[in-house]
Amino acid sequence: MAQDLAATVAALQPRALAELAELVAFPSVADPAQFPRSGCEAAAEWVAAALRAEGFADVALLDTPDGTQSVYGFLPGPADAPTVLLYAHYDVQPPLDEDAWLSPPFELTERQGRWYGRGAADCKGGLIMHLTALRALKEHGGVPVNVKVIVEGSEEQGTGGLERYAEAHPELLAADAIVIGDAGNFRVGLPTVTATLRGMTLLRVSVDTLEGNLHSGQFGGAAPDALAALIRMLDSLRAEDGSTTVDGLDPDTSWDGLQYPEEDFRKDAGVLDGVELIGSGTVADRIWARPSVTVLGIDCPPVVGATASVQASARALVSLRVPPGVDAAEANRLLTAHLEAAAPWGARVAVEQVGQGQPFRADTGSPAYEAMREAMRVAYDGQEMATAGQGGSIPLCNTLASLYPEAEILLIGLSEPEAQIHAVNESVSPEELEKLALTEALFLGAYATGKKN
Repeated sequence: MAQDLAATVAALQPRALAELAELVAFPSVADPAQFPRSGCEAAAEWVAAALRAEGFADVALLDTPDGTQSVYGFLPGPADAPTVLLYAHYDVQPPLDEDAWLSPPFELTERQGRWYGRGAADCKGGLIMHLTALRALKEHGGVPVNVKVIVEGSEEQGTGGLERYAEAHPELLAADAIVIGDAGNFRVGLPTVTATLRGMTLLRVSVDTLEGNLHSGQFGGAAPDALAALIRMLDSLRAEDGSTTVDGLDPDTSWDGLQYPEEDFRKDAGVLDGVELIGSGTVADRIWARPSVTVLGIDCPPVVGATASVQASARALVSLRVPPGVDAAEANRLLTAHLEAAAPWGARVAVEQVGQGQPFRADTGSPAYEAMREAMRVAYDGQEMATAGQGGSIPLCNTLASLYPEAEILLIGLSEPEAQIHAVNESVSPEELEKLALTEALFLGAYATGKKN
């Protein structure tokens, strides 16, 4: 059976890549300030049509409270079969500097054995992985479980629309097992489940010191500079070695699982020669088990066109990744208090919460993990499943864990380090897409059998 499934998944790859090209072509950035809503709307319609074509019932575009749409569908299986929820998201990060892309960001392009395009790995490829697994099973006796699919429309924005929708309609996504297709292998070819996720809080901090900008020659030296005040506040969030220092947050927790060699990390991250990594402890400690602050953007005059002025106002967007064991709301409170306390010269500070998501920790000893372990071993030619953390956030995980405490939640996906998600020249490995689609097909079969036993 496994060999037959593998052959079918391989035969489905041309279709998978053709559909991924169609889906990548939609500029589905869920931020109307940057991109028109039409890109997301078209992507959502494509997803809904794909589910209908596969025989899904109850396909619906769900209007979530943040003004975006998620796509839902239900594929009935045998009457006594368990229910598995498959998750992906169709919204993507903005392309950033389009001139830095070697090929157009919204045109799937093959280069050196990988397929490049925004969302190819994160997470449009995750949806194609789900569809391919289901198609393979249909050709070999049918899908042995009831399947629910939810494809989110605003995951990258962290606005929480789907979480609030699920809380208001708790029966909709109820399942025995949940496969989140938005993670990735630790390395290409190393089958990996993600056991922990850092949570996130996102703040917009504004600083005001003057009624208006002033001539730096006439007033500079005495007039309080809002941009300089903001820089001091942001600098207070890091120790001398670059470790995150938010008053009240523990900076020294550790990671006990799979380790991330520093040289591998430097290569994956593209750290320039001679530039040091920041923080202390192992790399795994720093990216999976500890808080991490990042200044995502600063509103201030650009160098080109800047005038000789003392700035009256400045603002920044600040992200704080929150490790498992820390409540994201409490981390948000501590970060806000830290920034307010760090403001120099009596500068007026306003802090606005933009997004938030709780951290997540899975139970890797559950029956679903045993089924996934065996599926990965077969799909990856005897390689044993590895367990890793992920520094990123998937806020929906904790919502699902709270709503369905008996459900087993597994995180797999296509976002391995070479994929460079959230950066320019994002790509996906076709080999990983094939092996993980086979993994998922084998998992669904094994999970159905295990539940019957």
